[in-house]
Amino acid sequence: MNDGGEGAGGATAEAGTNAAPAPARQSMRSSAPPWVKRSGRKVSRTFGRLTSGGRMMPSFLVAGGQRCGTTALHRALSAHPVVAAPVLHKGVNYFDLHYERGPGWYRGHFPLLSTARRRAGHWSAGTHEPQAMESSGYYLYHPLALPRIAADLPMVRLLVILRDPVERAYSAYKHGVARGFETEGSFERALELEPQRLAGEEERLRDDPSYVSHSHRHHAYVTRGRYVEQLLPVFEQFGRERVHVVQSEDFLTRPESVYSGILAFLGLPEWLPPSFDRHNARPGWPMPESVRDRLDDHFRPYDERLAELLGHPLAWRSAQVGGEAATDRSSTSSASS
Repeated sequence: MNDGGEGAGGATAEAGTNAAPAPARQSMRSSAPPWVKRSGRKVSRTFGRLTSGGRMMPSFLVAGGQRCGTTALHRALSAHPVVAAPVLHKGVNYFDLHYERGPGWYRGHFPLLSTARRRAGHWSAGTHEPQAMESSGYYLYHPLALPRIAADLPMVRLLVILRDPVERAYSAYKHGVARGFETEGSFERALELEPQRLAGEEERLRDDPSYVSHSHRHHAYVTRGRYVEQLLPVFEQFGRERVHVVQSEDFLTRPESVYSGILAFLGLPEWLPPSFDRHNARPGWPMPESVRDRLDDHFRPYDERLAELLGHPLAWRSAQVGGEAATDRSSTSSASS
């Protein structure tokens, strides 16, 4: 993962039908020395560009949101034997951070179609075509990412995973402090500074496609949690039939059911990974209750609009846990999202 927990400039290394499974490849990459990783990425990027004409383009993307479980969802999907993902990282950040590099650079991160077909055919006896994917927690929020995706990948499907916006905001803050992107030692102070930090940043991103905003990416604790404002343009640009929304709380408590619903939405064959693991959890000090209450009140009207848009209760707002409420959310997610 890159510095924002939102995907990174990954590269592709070809794997044959006898390649190590995804968890093993991830373990090998994490244990390699930094200089080996840098050299491997450089060689792989060069090879990817030179062979981009025969490479896949993604048929679906995990578009966010940040600190909502995109890494766990990405790893569960990329482990599927018919799914092909960028090898060195979960995402490429092409549509938000690296769009100026061009489509050849982007395509170079994905497997050769022939390689992916061999792997998929080895598992499914040729009954299923492979699908490529990538993920970025920033695609949902960056003002230019979705229009770029719609223009360049007109048939792509989007997966969106959402989480209690109060918990998401605090998780993003703790992540930023741990990674050095946030210098304020008080979450409350960081919230107070958010309007000032974000002032004019979205406009500048729209006006200057090469501009990268640190604050827009790392300090939008409250703004990123107004999910309904981000989902409305997604539905308008892609249509509801090509967008599937899941809730992190459901994925945590009912991973098999949520995962199966995603596979059905994508037209992928039924399969379950060996386990569903949490990734990038940030333990730390508890959120002050006064701050929690204030954020809860702030997000309430946005959550009400979101529930109306999706057509089912939100896991973090529902008084019920599991049972009928959980079943209702699962059964309506594809039709209403």
